[in-house]
Amino acid sequence: MDERKAFPALGATMHGFRVWAPHAREVAVRVDGRDHPLTRAEDGVFETSLSVPPGTDYGYVVDGKGPLPDPYSRSQPLGVGMPSRVVDPSSFSWSDHEWPGLSLDDLVVYELHVGTFSDAGTFVGAIERLPQLRELGVTAIEVMPVATFPGTRNWGYDGVYVYAPHPVYGGPQGLVALVDAAHRAGLGVILDVVYNHIGPGSDAIAAFGPYFTSRHRTFWGEALDYAERGVREWAIQNAEMWVRDYHVDGLRLDATHAVFDDGEPHVLAELADRVQAASPRALVISEMGVGDLRPIEEWGHDAQWADELHHLVHVLLTGESEGYYADYRPSTVDLARQLERTPPAKLVVCSQNHDQVGNRALGDRPKPDELRIRAAAVLFAPQTPLLFMGEEYGEQRPFQFFTDHTDPAIAEATREGRKREFESFAAFSGRGVPDPQDPETFARSKLRPEEGDQELVDFYRRLLALRRRLPRAVSVEADDEARTLRIRRGDVELLLDFSDRSVTFRGVSPL
Repeated sequence: MDERKAFPALGATMHGFRVWAPHAREVAVRVDGRDHPLTRAEDGVFETSLSVPPGTDYGYVVDGKGPLPDPYSRSQPLGVGMPSRVVDPSSFSWSDHEWPGLSLDDLVVYELHVGTFSDAGTFVGAIERLPQLRELGVTAIEVMPVATFPGTRNWGYDGVYVYAPHPVYGGPQGLVALVDAAHRAGLGVILDVVYNHIGPGSDAIAAFGPYFTSRHRTFWGEALDYAERGVREWAIQNAEMWVRDYHVDGLRLDATHAVFDDGEPHVLAELADRVQAASPRALVISEMGVGDLRPIEEWGHDAQWADELHHLVHVLLTGESEGYYADYRPSTVDLARQLERTPPAKLVVCSQNHDQVGNRALGDRPKPDELRIRAAAVLFAPQTPLLFMGEEYGEQRPFQFFTDHTDPAIAEATREGRKREFESFAAFSGRGVPDPQDPETFARSKLRPEEGDQELVDFYRRLLALRRRLPRAVSVEADDEARTLRIRRGDVELLLDFSDRSVTFRGVSPL
């Protein structure tokens, strides 16, 4: 594979159509009931210079099969089915010309799910609360995946058409409105993207070419074959699109341990280079398995999630020792080592996120008497903090695992898989795992900020204000027998007592 040779831009524009279909004999684009043949070009690409207006609906016919949605579709107005729709990014209206972009040095991330963050469950519905987040001290929202997925309810990790913002959330124009409003409010936007698998419905994409490989397997299904140049471009051009056309300030790459590539450079290293070439201020942040530092040490990513701090805080407070918590002991000495990890800005830490809440059987959140010590441990850490929507006011409604698969077989497999996942956990013995397909599972997960604890909000706000003036340098003293941790940054000392769950500051006014 010649990495120096530019690959053509894929997808539909007002001036033509281009799709990767290396094994096809014939490809046509169907517009208004008429098939227009594409010409085979280099690198397995078919193309035509057919001109159409924005908003045109279309599909592809591959060797007589179809019409099929475009793997690079910018809009799927009816969901994962037909048709695809032409989008003109030059028509997007922006008011963020003076937005300076994000800085890793002062990054405070707030993760949210569009469908449950507001009553409306849309991009526009999320806008109202953005000024409150900036006032809190957040510098960027991190939006869980928005690629078009089956049905209307999903966490987003089952996306099929990764170029197309989900129509239920408001489609392309809705995402533009959210990003532009965030920038007006002084917030950056980080978008969660998934390049380790494709959700149910991937057979429609596989009809175009060898997207998948049996050489590897992911927890969620077939692995994408990044030995194929067209598959690499499917992912990389998507990443470039978000930062270029949607003004997104950064990407959070989901489960990069399940992105397999034996080539050089690794696809995620090439992705980072090209994203930063497309938008030099854009950040690339990865989720990676515990202990694997390839994103920041080898691939040139700006930061990566570091879940160890969460796991240790959780075990100290709850005593849970099942699943991945089995590898952690309730030790303040071990927690101290996490606080001393370097480089701190490149490690993203949290006390809640969608995984650590939603991947519990009941989606239950931490207990109210844990919230202050959890917040203090994360926000006083020199690492980059991430908050999960609602934690700042003590949201006690669960964040449960919900889906809306339209294929009955996949829906039932999802139900059964969720039950099997937790049947060996003593903590959930005899307690029913919510049905992910039940609309009530989704409804229970909607935030209710009007029921929040304003004193807790003030605690978070003052902690974040304190954080902004402290140096990164940290010194830590731990006492496993007393279950205490003493942390010093600059002229401020924090004592965390995990026995009585107390938080004591010295050197500043009481919080």
